[in-house]
Amino acid sequence: MEGEFVLVASPNPVGRKFILLLMAMKRNFIVLVNNKKEEEALRKLGVSRMLRIKTDDEESWDLPPVPIGCCYIFELSTTLTCRYLQICRHWTNNSIFIITPNRNPRMIYKGLGASYVIHSVSGEVGFLLAAKSGLEL
Repeated sequence: MEGEFVLVASPNPVGRKFILLLMAMKRNFIVLVNNKKEEEALRKLGVSRMLRIKTDDEESWDLPPVPIGCCYIFELSTTLTCRYLQICRHWTNNSIFIITPNRNPRMIYKGLGASYVIHSVSGEVGFLLAAKSGLEL
């Protein structure tokens, strides 16, 4: 939907690669982070819009300052991914994609509200932004 921002939780190198693709395509996006170190690393990468939250404090999960469209969560750990998924599901009714190298937590993520769980061990994420892929941004 026009005017909505893609929300990305990218605590790993594959997620950062996805952010670079979003930047190259000049997409509106905001990155979800939960610590200062990650925020600083993303600033060095050139990311200007970030939302830092305390994942263990539900009171801090205020709505983002921009309207949220689709969400892309790149798995670092099952626990953090589940928490990001819970947070993002409160913020949007649009699709939430979980990108994981693991097969095991698929049903957990679906049960928490993920629209799609994508298993990728190659680190290739360009297909997520393919114009004719059927995946809406």
